[in-house]
Amino acid sequence: MTPQNSTESPQPSLEANPKFDSQQTLVTNAMSEFLRSPPDGTPTEVLEALTLMAGDPAEPLPPRLYFETVEQAPVAISITDARANILYANAAFEKLTGYSRDEVLGKNESILSSNATPDSIYQQLWRTIQRKRSWTGTLVNQRKDGGDYLAELMISPVLDSIGRVRYFLGMHRDVTLEHELAAELRQQKTRIETVLDAAPVVVVLLDKDGRIILDNMEYKKLLGDLRGREPLNLLREALREQAGFDPLERAVAGEGFRDIEISVEVPGSGGPHWFSCSGTAVNESDHSISGYFVRGNRGDLRLLLLASDVTSRRREVERAHLENLRARLAEQQLAQGMREALTAASYQIQVPLNLIRAANAMFRGGSGNVEVFADMLGQISRAGETALQTLQAALPTEMPEPGVSVNINELLRHVLALETDRLLAAGVVVDWQPALVLPELSGHKNELRSLFKHLIDNALQALHESGRTHRELRLATRSLGDAVEVIVEDNGPGIANEARFKAFEPFYIGWRQRRGRAGMGLALAQEIVNQHAGCIEMDADYQDGCRMRVTLGNVKPEE
Repeated sequence: MTPQNSTESPQPSLEANPKFDSQQTLVTNAMSEFLRSPPDGTPTEVLEALTLMAGDPAEPLPPRLYFETVEQAPVAISITDARANILYANAAFEKLTGYSRDEVLGKNESILSSNATPDSIYQQLWRTIQRKRSWTGTLVNQRKDGGDYLAELMISPVLDSIGRVRYFLGMHRDVTLEHELAAELRQQKTRIETVLDAAPVVVVLLDKDGRIILDNMEYKKLLGDLRGREPLNLLREALREQAGFDPLERAVAGEGFRDIEISVEVPGSGGPHWFSCSGTAVNESDHSISGYFVRGNRGDLRLLLLASDVTSRRREVERAHLENLRARLAEQQLAQGMREALTAASYQIQVPLNLIRAANAMFRGGSGNVEVFADMLGQISRAGETALQTLQAALPTEMPEPGVSVNINELLRHVLALETDRLLAAGVVVDWQPALVLPELSGHKNELRSLFKHLIDNALQALHESGRTHRELRLATRSLGDAVEVIVEDNGPGIANEARFKAFEPFYIGWRQRRGRAGMGLALAQEIVNQHAGCIEMDADYQDGCRMRVTLGNVKPEE
């Protein structure tokens, strides 16, 4: 026999010798009987391989050549008796197990058994072959040197002419490397899935048709938050509408994108969720059979889409923005309050000045002859003129605000956020009904915010004076062609018809509680509306309180 560490398998001589003839007869008879009546469950590929080795039944191979074919087969082949004692082993068996033929002949196949194989597997194997059926499976076998290997094994019973089990034909090969590679692949897959699931961003891999190949735990969480609505569809739709492109089309074109922020409405979250999206076009290698010999051949394109939830950061930015707006509006209101006070003082001082001018003219015209009094009146008149000029000079100069494209819904949301504390403190229920789509208008953002704040403040005062326990404020927007209509309703006491126009006059105060009010709120609101080519009016047909209608922009005439 060839030593165990030999690099060549032993080649039995074709010269006549009794031992060779005995082995040849055993193999030839066993194979012939096996092929004549293969047991149930014998794999088709095994039958085809043995049939090819035996040759055409009409012109069978010579016995010695048939034996030589089995002897040199690359698969370990052994033949045992009905008690699993080895009668024959080929050269591949020797090479795989490390045992020489002389060492295994007459020994039971159990010499290859390893404790790593559960007893239940051997019991199942033995039950199957005893029922004259083939058994195929995997065992952990042990080589002569004590090393384990994974054996893919097929054992088939060989029956004699009356159907009794005469031999067992065993074939097995070492699949340790395949198992290790498969295990490593599974482990690598597990690592990747663990990393993906631990990633704090939504990760999804798509094929070119938009089907999901891989996703992670954050994606599944988002699926739950969206109550079953597919996140991928919402993300793609948001990118199309808000960023102007479809991510999958970018990937098919071989292009990517980075840090595109979009908003998605998530039910029950108190507002939209913001995601920073990035996409990478992935070109997988060609795994088709035709591409086996072509290295680097391009396969299908994929899109790796990442979406990071930046809602908290966005809300912090918005909160800071609102605080800034609150400070700017407070500053603006302070300036407006100063202007109101100074304007009121200028307006009110006109009356005594007019009287003084009239008295001065009367005395100087001869109606009186007290020159001293006339001089005093002249001094009062001049002092009043000087005071008036001083008051007028004290009026703060308004800084012109640049006109930009504005979203009325967004501005109204800002003002509502600023007024939230006051609304909650007053117990007001707000019904906010924004139109889904509004035309963009050109306007001054701060002035429009002031407009809406004046109207909401007016409604809050009305609700306060109504004394009602149930207080409602309704805000709604709708599109009027290229213009926008804003409706502000309250269920307060309303305004009498005779006061509907006077309410917009400067310094008109219709409230019972007048302290701290200059009566300029609605007058300033009308001024801002006029600057934006719009109109403001009270709805005379509204009987359940007060309804203000504000139209901004140019309304197209009905056709």
